Amino acid sequence: MAKFLYHVGRSAYQHKWRFLAVWLIVLIGVGTASALLTKPTSQSFTIPGLESIETQEKIKEDFPNSENANQLEAAKGKLVIQAPEGQTLAKGEAAQATEDVLQALQELDFLKDKEKLVSPVLASENMHQQMAPMKQKQGMPKEQIASDIAALSPLSPDKRTGTIEVAFDAETATDVPAEDIQKFEEAVKNHQGNLQVGWNGNAFQQPEMNMTSEIIGLAVAAIVLIVTFGSLVAAGLPLLSAVIGVGTGIGIVMAATSVTDSINSMTPTLASMIGLAVGIDYALFILSRYRSELIAHVDGQDLEPKELQQKFRTIPVKDRAHLAGLAVGKAGSAVVFAGLTVLIALAALSIINIPFLTAMALAAAGTVAIAVIVAITLLPAIMGLIGTKVFAGRAPIVKAPDPENEKPTMGLKWVRIIRKKPALWLIGAAVLLVLLAIPAMNLRLAMPSDGSMAKGTPNRIAYEMSEEGFGAGRNAPMLALVEYPDLKGKEKAAAAQQAVATIQGTDGVENAQLVQTNGDPQNPADMGTAAQVMITPSYGATDARAADVLEQIRAEESSYSEKTGATYAITGVTPMYEDISQRLSEALIPYIAIVLVLAFILLMVVFRSIWVPLIAAVGFGLSVAATFGVTVALWQEGFGGIVDDPQPIISFLPIMLIGIVFGLAMDYQVFLVTRMREGWAHGKTAGNATSNGFKHGARVVTAAALIMMSVFAAFALADEPFIKVMGFALAAAVFFDAFIVRMTFIPATMFLLDEHAWKFPKWLGKIIPTVDVEGESLIGLKADGSRDSEPEAKADGAHLQESQQEGR
Repeated sequence: MAKFLYHVGRSAYQHKWRFLAVWLIVLIGVGTASALLTKPTSQSFTIPGLESIETQEKIKEDFPNSENANQLEAAKGKLVIQAPEGQTLAKGEAAQATEDVLQALQELDFLKDKEKLVSPVLASENMHQQMAPMKQKQGMPKEQIASDIAALSPLSPDKRTGTIEVAFDAETATDVPAEDIQKFEEAVKNHQGNLQVGWNGNAFQQPEMNMTSEIIGLAVAAIVLIVTFGSLVAAGLPLLSAVIGVGTGIGIVMAATSVTDSINSMTPTLASMIGLAVGIDYALFILSRYRSELIAHVDGQDLEPKELQQKFRTIPVKDRAHLAGLAVGKAGSAVVFAGLTVLIALAALSIINIPFLTAMALAAAGTVAIAVIVAITLLPAIMGLIGTKVFAGRAPIVKAPDPENEKPTMGLKWVRIIRKKPALWLIGAAVLLVLLAIPAMNLRLAMPSDGSMAKGTPNRIAYEMSEEGFGAGRNAPMLALVEYPDLKGKEKAAAAQQAVATIQGTDGVENAQLVQTNGDPQNPADMGTAAQVMITPSYGATDARAADVLEQIRAEESSYSEKTGATYAITGVTPMYEDISQRLSEALIPYIAIVLVLAFILLMVVFRSIWVPLIAAVGFGLSVAATFGVTVALWQEGFGGIVDDPQPIISFLPIMLIGIVFGLAMDYQVFLVTRMREGWAHGKTAGNATSNGFKHGARVVTAAALIMMSVFAAFALADEPFIKVMGFALAAAVFFDAFIVRMTFIPATMFLLDEHAWKFPKWLGKIIPTVDVEGESLIGLKADGSRDSEPEAKADGAHLQESQQEGR
């Protein structure tokens, strides 16, 4: 691998215009495809095979014209209005404002079913006039009639809050143009008067795309890069390559919306977040190695930055291309391996068979793959274009010495402290991470809903007004499909009523009522083969008790079926989301096991060791557990009041987090431990190799971790709940894994294991292929293709001398 990447890097530097031309064609092609093929992203989260999803499909078959047949995709929404305290929607200024809003909506040509655009007061009166006599004829008691009407009424009992159904003239919610949504919002806001307004529903789930988080992340990353390189030009290269990689990846993702409806609105943002972080880091690793190769080439370990820059200008193009090839061959090998670990971990999510999750994972994986390709092809071409000015534009004050030039480095000082008492540092790091992981035992997963949207957004306002005016259950309705194809006559009606009674008798159910059958509408006695029962629970969509109510209703189905010969199944947005959360929870532990085993095997191939991959996998497990614990404590439990709106953790966050953090953890493991193994392979003692390898890798890994943390933390400022929490969790995971696991736990363990760390069974060594991640095959390689053994011998002598000094 190292030899191949060496030739790629050298060719890209020498033949820069060819590589730049190819990338220009790629960018033009991707941009054109994105502009012509992009369609609105999906807003639904569905999983085939779940009871709620299958029940929804049956409703489409049994009730093709029912309003409930397409709950997740219908181009509909709900306008929620509320009069000021002390007033009602029935009269006065609030009533007039309601009429003004309705008149404005009537004039919007993209709305349909305008006969439903009536005052909630009038709609409530009409509903009462139609339903009450009908239910009285059925012999229902007054209390039940009042409860049934209240559960469906568009007007709250105190007449302050009302709902207005709106339907857009579009096939699905994703087909509603953004400009139509904007015109709707303007019409409401311009005529709302003294009303408080909010809106929610499928049609209003379109997120606003902005680049604020990316810009903040890039700004902080730029500062870290300037401190790392001390050069404005060098600091800009990783940023430029990352932006190109992310732009290419996002363009492909958006173009793919034309061929699949599994791409969710969160997918591009997640791909951008991951691609930006790894893109900067991969370029940083290669560029840092290029500087080390330049310094070694001019023997400039003791030179000042200005003197080094003058020396760089004297290096011939052929030699610079050779050094660029060495940088790509050595650091690029680790970049490719690290990128592959991310790809494999993310692609493995597809085995769970969740379409929207697979799309998110593959989009992020594709962006990471592009970041790797950019780092090993486009970056050296840009370096060749800039030539000797790669490290020009010195930043004032910043010295940024190379690890080879600063003795002892901060990294070496730190690892020496660990070396004195490795057992203490090992136990301390492990105990700290375990303690931080304890809150993870209370992890509760839930899908995003209007109740988890950012405070102050129209969706959240509508949710809260509905909960205040109608009760929490109005925001979490469920629907039971009752089927009785084998029953006859009055048995059907009895089965439908028994279903209502069974569900109504379940703890936590506020109301259950029969709302529709698929019989002849002109013949009330015809019950058809199925009926729908609307269920209003006592709890909201984000309440943990809503899941318990759903479970209890389903648990009663078997006894109901035995008594009546009919069956029922539950669906609706809330049951669908609960089922998805349950499926993801069940997949979490198996996926963690898969990733840990995968980590062990991959690292065993790279390091040809049993203990090194084992402690790497254990460290990964500890960092992930601690991340879950801190995320649950802050974002779900509201510990310390840092988060003012605690919510359940988004269902697919943990499993996505594991896949991403696995790749990032292996990045740091590879970049740190490969230098340790390189020193051990050249004759150092295991302990000295650990110290020296840490010295060489600590600075660049620290910079990479700080960059990733800044990029991820910037996304915590986003409005999208999933992206906000994911940004925080990833930043926390990088901190735990880079600074506690890789820079404390791992070296402490390596010191304790000593020479045993690199013991490897001979029989296993014959089976496992040799992967040259350290670039050993490039040692002594000269620009003309020949090899010089003398520099290698000198290097070994220097290593031995340094090894002896470090051992004192």
